[in-house]
Amino acid sequence: MLLSVRELDVFRHVMERGSITGAARALHITQPAVSKMLQQAETRLGFSLFLRDGRTLRPTAEAQALFPETLSAFAAIDVVQRLAGALQGGVAGALSIAVIPSIANSIMPVAITRFRKQLPEVAVILHAVPAPEVVRLVEDHRVELGAVIGPVGGRQVVVSDTCVTELACLMPDDHPLAVRQAVRPEDLQPWPLIASSGNWPLGAQLNVVFADANVPLKIAVTVDHATVAGGLVRSGAGVALLDRFGLLSAQEPGLLARPLLPTTASTARILLPRFRPVSRQAATFRQVLVEVAMEAGIAFSQSGRR
Repeated sequence: MLLSVRELDVFRHVMERGSITGAARALHITQPAVSKMLQQAETRLGFSLFLRDGRTLRPTAEAQALFPETLSAFAAIDVVQRLAGALQGGVAGALSIAVIPSIANSIMPVAITRFRKQLPEVAVILHAVPAPEVVRLVEDHRVELGAVIGPVGGRQVVVSDTCVTELACLMPDDHPLAVRQAVRPEDLQPWPLIASSGNWPLGAQLNVVFADANVPLKIAVTVDHATVAGGLVRSGAGVALLDRFGLLSAQEPGLLARPLLPTTASTARILLPRFRPVSRQAATFRQVLVEVAMEAGIAFSQSGRR
């Protein structure tokens, strides 16, 4: 083993706090101890993790490459610790789930509450992360169930259920566009737009819709979370383009939604790890999630994909 967990933890804290002093304070150890562990790690690795400029530490390219994977490793350790704590506390088990933020903020609270009423002995660990991370967590068997919107490229996942929703425009109820039954890209040109970046599935879809309409897509505010988009709309920053799950989490009194034409489909998928038996708790939660989605007007159907 090149690095111990303790050395990785020291490395993580130095990266996060930008100094040996900050890392030592967070870890409740001395600065010399932090320096010594960093030196040991660099010796074992055969390359430098930081360039020292007086009291300033600058991460090397190698450190920048290691840091995201280090965070993922500690996230996995945290899941193990939570499960161990749950088992120690008398809980019969734990269900780990990963979903994108718009699903986490819309149907997930009701689904988890209902699930816990059915299986109160099972603890729930919820990760709200971007779609690629959801797929990776399911592929790595670090969660038992995932939910995303958009295509799924992972080969080590099973798509158990799918649903198709349509995109819409969220606006204040007194907005000039509120008198319309639907809106088109050309109708939105005068107004500041709030939407996801092109790196997210929804943002990529919007790029295509506006390009097909020969209308430039000019996003005034780029967001990653639908709840943030709702707050921006409420404050008058513009109108937001969201999928159905995003609308559920962002809509509130004083705001309304109008369909975006031409009709643009957005596909949500429930994911399970391939080659892993579906546990009773995962099967129960999947059913609960489908039921809660149906009550919110989102109909999942079982997928034939394996």
